Amino acid sequence: MIKEALSEIQRGCAEIIDIERIEKLLKAYFEEGKTYTVKAGFDPTAPDLHLGHTVLLQKLATFQKYGATIQFLIGDFTAMIGDPTGKNQTRKVLSAEDVKKNIESYQTQAFKILDKEKTETVYNSIWLEELGTVGLLQLSSHLTVARMLERDDFSKRFASNQPIATSEFMYPLLQGYDSVHLLSDVELGGTDQKFNLLMGRQLQKVYETKKQQAVLMMPILEGLDGVQKMSKSLNNYIGVSDEPNDMFGKVLSISDVLMWRYYELLSEKSLAEIEELKEGVQSKKLHPKKVKEELAMEIVTRFHDEFKAIIAKEAFSAVHTKNEIPTDIPLFEASESPIWIAKALVECKLEPSTSQARRDIKQNAVSVEKKKIADEQLQLKSGEYILQVGKRKFARLKVK
Repeated sequence: MIKEALSEIQRGCAEIIDIERIEKLLKAYFEEGKTYTVKAGFDPTAPDLHLGHTVLLQKLATFQKYGATIQFLIGDFTAMIGDPTGKNQTRKVLSAEDVKKNIESYQTQAFKILDKEKTETVYNSIWLEELGTVGLLQLSSHLTVARMLERDDFSKRFASNQPIATSEFMYPLLQGYDSVHLLSDVELGGTDQKFNLLMGRQLQKVYETKKQQAVLMMPILEGLDGVQKMSKSLNNYIGVSDEPNDMFGKVLSISDVLMWRYYELLSEKSLAEIEELKEGVQSKKLHPKKVKEELAMEIVTRFHDEFKAIIAKEAFSAVHTKNEIPTDIPLFEASESPIWIAKALVECKLEPSTSQARRDIKQNAVSVEKKKIADEQLQLKSGEYILQVGKRKFARLKVK
C-alpha cells in the first residue's frame, strides 16, 4: 500500500526534496493511523482559477487519500505584498475588499476537488499580524541580501536596473514563517516557487520546530497550444468556471500527445488505468478521440455535473460530427445598422477586440451563416445571422 501511495504522490512531480520523510509519514499512517499535514499557499490575487492552478489541488487531493490533512493557506496577508516570483516589476497591492472577494471565489472552486472534511482553511494574517516589528526584524535577520539576489527573478531585475521593493524581499520569509507557525510536514508548490518552499524548510530548522518539511514541486501545465504555460493572457486556458460546452470543446481541441500530460496531472484515474488507455490507443483498439472524450467528461463532471457533461458531449457531437448549429446559442441585437463584422463579433462576445476579430478573419476562422468569410470590412445589413468563430463559438445576431 505504501508503494502504491508513493507512486501516486510522485506522479507528474517535477521535484521532491526529502522523499524519505514522505515515506515515513505514509508508513506511520498505514501502520499506526497517524495523520500528517500538507500545506499549500494560495494568494487570492485573481477571482478565477484555470486548470493549470488545479494541478496543485489534484496533488493535494491525492495526499488526502493517503492520510493527510490539507492546510489550505490563504495568503491574505502576503497578498498585500504580492508574490514577486517571476515578476519583472513590483506587483500592485490588492485592497482588502478585493482579497475577500477572491478568497470566496477560490474556496468555492477549490472544494470541487478537495475533501472539505480533510481540509483546514487557514489565513496567514492571523499570525503574521501578531509578529510585530520585533518579530519581523528577527525574521529578516535569517536571510542576507546576497542570498536573496541569488533568486533568478531578483538577479535579473537587479541587473537590468528594475526596482525591487524591500517588501518583496520579505515575501519568501513570510511564506517560510507560515510553515513554522503551522508545523507543516510537507509543502507543495510550483517549480517557480522553489526558493520560497525551501525557505519554510530552512526556517523550521532555525526556529527549532523539531521538524523540516518535505517539499514537493509540480510542473507548470501547458496550455491548449501544448507549448506555453496555461495562461489567461495567452488565451490558451480552460477556466474552472467555463461553461460545460466550452470546457468540453477545449479539452477535445488539445493534441493527442498533450492529452496524456493532462491525464497525468489532472485525471483521478490511477496510473494503471491510464496505462491501459495508452496501450489501447497504441494497439488501435481505442481511438484517441474516444479517450480524449473520456477525459473531457471527467473534467466537466468535476466542475459541473455528469448530466451537464453528457449534454456537452452531445452538443459537441452535433456541431462537429453532424455539422449542426447548437440550439442554445445566445441572441444579441446590433447597436447600429449596418454593422461592421469585426464590431459585431465583439458585441456578440465572440472576440475580445476588433483587431483580434480581423486576425481571425484573415486566418479563415470566422463564418457567417456557416460560410467562411475573408472580407475584413464586411457590413451586416438588417436581418438575422448566425456568427461563428473557430469550431466552438456561436452567436445569433439580429440587425434591425
